[in-house]
Amino acid sequence: MRLLFVADPLEQFNIKKDSTYAMMREAAGRGHELFACEPKQLVWQRGGRVVAKLRQIALSGDPVYWFTEQDTPEIALADLDAVLMRKDPPFDSEYFYATHLLQQAERDGARVFNKPAALRDHPEKLAILEFPQFIGPTLVTREAEAIKRFHAEHRDVILKPLDGMGGMGIFRVGPDGLNLGSIIETLNKDGAQTVMVQRYLPEIVQGDKRILVIGGEPVPFCLARIPQGSEIRGNLAAGGKGVAQPLSARDREIASTLGPILAARGLLLAGLDVIGDSLTEINVTSPTCFREITDQTGFDVAKVFVDALESALRHR
Repeated sequence: MRLLFVADPLEQFNIKKDSTYAMMREAAGRGHELFACEPKQLVWQRGGRVVAKLRQIALSGDPVYWFTEQDTPEIALADLDAVLMRKDPPFDSEYFYATHLLQQAERDGARVFNKPAALRDHPEKLAILEFPQFIGPTLVTREAEAIKRFHAEHRDVILKPLDGMGGMGIFRVGPDGLNLGSIIETLNKDGAQTVMVQRYLPEIVQGDKRILVIGGEPVPFCLARIPQGSEIRGNLAAGGKGVAQPLSARDREIASTLGPILAARGLLLAGLDVIGDSLTEINVTSPTCFREITDQTGFDVAKVFVDALESALRHR
């Protein structure tokens, strides 16, 4: 099969931990052809199909110069067997526009994973609102006074922007309320931007768990991303330490409930973030942690993913 990965520039990949690279390696090992492009290379013109100037790549096995490539003519996405949208967040305007171009490619006949409409319908922080039975006390608002009342009730809270990634822009405010007003002003920009506020979950010291769900089924191991030193964020990008561990009963309950729902909407791969017993985010853009889980447990996440991809393509 011919597989297109729509992603960040290949030169930026850290293949020691990159999940997209793990997918590529598994797919190449099965004889599939690999292509890559960036979202900015997607083109549509009236009367035609969505096309892109692609890089056809082969994996070299070298840890630095990890691929060789040859340019291709413009190819219609519908002429490929599958398109994998693996562009990293943030989910900004350009990401949004890319999903519309990919949805047009679907109308041409392309198979896109995750489905573009599902990417738009599941903003990663707000998607949890659909599942209140699994989340802790949470507030979404632009109003400063509502945030202050929430803090007065819960005393220890986390504030974060809706478009953040990798732990960026996350603040904790304790019972003393120190700097709460300033933090609100920074995040909501005088009421112009919406903020999420959640009760602080002390279980974060045991890690912010990333649970991968593939084809509706949970991977049996999660990656607990444990904050280091005085840091409150467990994100690997913020210096958290990743420790793979089996799913708990609560982890399985959450993943087994959400998995079939998300899969039915066209989300072949999702990453659930769980602190303690509480769901905090649903990641659908380019969920990661394949390499860390595989390296620490021997469970081959990429194999399971490519199995699910091949199965989805067989059952059109």
